Amino acid sequence: MPDALGAHRPLGLGYWPLPEDAPSLAIGREPIRLVTPDRALVRGIFWTPPAGVRWKTAVVLSHPRGDFSVHYACPLLAAAGYGVFGFATRYLNNDTDCLHESCVVDVGTAVAEMRRRGAQAVVLLGNSGGGSLMALAQKETRCGDGWIGVAAHPGEGVFMGQVIDPSVADESDPHSVVPELDMYNPENGWRPWPEPCRYERAWLTRYRAAQLERIARLDAMAKQSLEQAHDAGAKARALEKATDAKGWRYWRQRAVHTRYLTIYRTLADPAYLDLSIDPDDRPMGSLFAFPDPLDANYGRGGLARVMTARGWLSTWSALSSPARLADTLPHVKVPTLILHPTADTEIRTRQAREIRDRAGSTDLTYHELKAAPHYLEGKRREAMELVASWLEQRFPKP
Repeated sequence: MPDALGAHRPLGLGYWPLPEDAPSLAIGREPIRLVTPDRALVRGIFWTPPAGVRWKTAVVLSHPRGDFSVHYACPLLAAAGYGVFGFATRYLNNDTDCLHESCVVDVGTAVAEMRRRGAQAVVLLGNSGGGSLMALAQKETRCGDGWIGVAAHPGEGVFMGQVIDPSVADESDPHSVVPELDMYNPENGWRPWPEPCRYERAWLTRYRAAQLERIARLDAMAKQSLEQAHDAGAKARALEKATDAKGWRYWRQRAVHTRYLTIYRTLADPAYLDLSIDPDDRPMGSLFAFPDPLDANYGRGGLARVMTARGWLSTWSALSSPARLADTLPHVKVPTLILHPTADTEIRTRQAREIRDRAGSTDLTYHELKAAPHYLEGKRREAMELVASWLEQRFPKP
């Protein structure tokens, strides 16, 4: 139990429960393995209230690639009297070929299991990248009776649109640069960490446009690859394997081929280093950096570093991903709760308010957690008490 509550929390998994998140009550935990209609495996943990408390409403939470079976919300909401199913999608810890369309199937499978177990209501909870996933799932399937966004960004693709480095001159060369578009160029306002930077607003406008231009170029590469595979498949189907095995093999090989995109330099948001851009309570830097964003932008790993063509388009493209809250949340008509931590280094308060303003529900609650970071350390109990109170007012009570 101590390990599951964060006593030895792996580096970087900031959503894991910490010792101070442990409820004083003994709660239940049951591992669950589910097979989706398209034969993928979904694994998670079902957290239940203390013995003798019969839950009636279930909360389901996940993330495109994170293991939310051990999310801090799970023990706290279970102690409050709710069944809580935190699970990992089929793309756990690896979004190389992550398709949000398939993640939606995983969410639907999890919700169906909660209803099979007797849930009178099921509420979708999305934290960080899980917010846009859960909104997409609700739009496409109407599987939830409520939607909660906690530190939810506008979509993984939208997020990539604000952090991708537009100064990459050649996608095959990680060190190629267009100097006038380089946020790490002193001539553009950069100063070495931990000195604050100052970027001119006219330059920033050009920079933001260039970020989308780079994404459009990557989209074109990805779409060309998929179109070539589609055309090759048509040619293979037009041949008889028995009479033209060599020709069929040639086109079939190209039809099943998957192009992998190596996407360098994906941590270059000027707002990380210039706090006058979209000012809020955040500190300098990024939770993806160690600690200097420059190191993470050029270093090993990084967001969306290696992607299939279809995975890029579905998950990380600001122009093509369907998981965009501006497009999905207007279709979410169920009761909606949005909690935003104002010291979040990744999601600006301006963006959270825009998400609020796009919500399609007539039952909308928006709350800002002052000075809270992205993973809500120090504010988790307060946040989950707000969630529990909101749930109690709208859904069957324990």
